[in-house]
Amino acid sequence: MPDRKLPLPADQPSGRRPLLSRILKAIRRRRGLLSQEVADRMGLPLRTYEHFEAGGGRLNLARLQSFAEATDSDAYAIVASLAFGEIHFALRCADNKAMTIAMMAIQDLDREVGDDLALLDARRILHEFDAACGRLAEEARSRRFPGPRDGPAGSAR
Repeated sequence: MPDRKLPLPADQPSGRRPLLSRILKAIRRRRGLLSQEVADRMGLPLRTYEHFEAGGGRLNLARLQSFAEATDSDAYAIVASLAFGEIHFALRCADNKAMTIAMMAIQDLDREVGDDLALLDARRILHEFDAACGRLAEEARSRRFPGPRDGPAGSAR
């Protein structure tokens, strides 16, 4: 297993508030929405929404899901961005819902194998995720730079 550790957002309650606020504002702005519009979509009074968007109060996952639905973004990516300590992941996943899809895939695996999930070796899980992410990275690069690309010594990638 890698030595890196991703702290849960609750591990940094005071430090996450400004970050959560930046994430929520960035998503709302990317969607071209006013605070009042998001508040209305969430069924909240404007002041309650503004308190939420300012990162006030405890991390409320139901409210985060409601925000994601109101802004057509990815609630799981917002939580992950809090753990990563930066806003970009939430913005990058807002349209394609990549983190929600990853969570759904894990949920499907759990449903398929049940208790046998515990039998999988962590190194194997990491290897498979790395392989899948490598293939997705190639796909992303091919969409950014269409056409054949040559690697070192003229070998096609």
